[in-house]
Amino acid sequence: MKNVIYDRTLTVQYARRWAFRRNPAFYDFSAIGGDCTNFASQCIFAGAGEMNFTPTFGWYYISANDRTASWTGVEYLYRFLTENEGVGPYAKEVPLSELEAGDIVQLGRETGDFYHSPVVVGFSRGQILVAAHSYDAYDKPLSSYSFDRVRGLHILGVRKN
Repeated sequence: MKNVIYDRTLTVQYARRWAFRRNPAFYDFSAIGGDCTNFASQCIFAGAGEMNFTPTFGWYYISANDRTASWTGVEYLYRFLTENEGVGPYAKEVPLSELEAGDIVQLGRETGDFYHSPVVVGFSRGQILVAAHSYDAYDKPLSSYSFDRVRGLHILGVRKN
């Protein structure tokens, strides 16, 4: 396995292109629980170029019915990115001040459950700007969201076979 650079530019370009539309190559989960983590995974894939086809615990999308929970589930994406030692992208949880374009922010409730996965697309006047699906957005200030908890996922790189 070799490590390659995560292409943050391609991630942000993908987010810009598809923030207010849906890529027909992927199912739109908006009507059945939300599309935010599906969109975040698509953006990450645009910059990583590599999926992890490990059954159950990997990170991949073939179709709406043939995908891992980590492709569309907030907590599962977190677990995959922070625990992945195999092929595909990997990340670590960091303070928001350490995020870069192409990273992921996850918003949570006071109870500790996280429910939204916006993609960092830039910064302006000290504000983190994000793109997201479900409530479609691009260049939206993170501060305009209402949340109790927040965590940042800094993507460190990608492993390829």
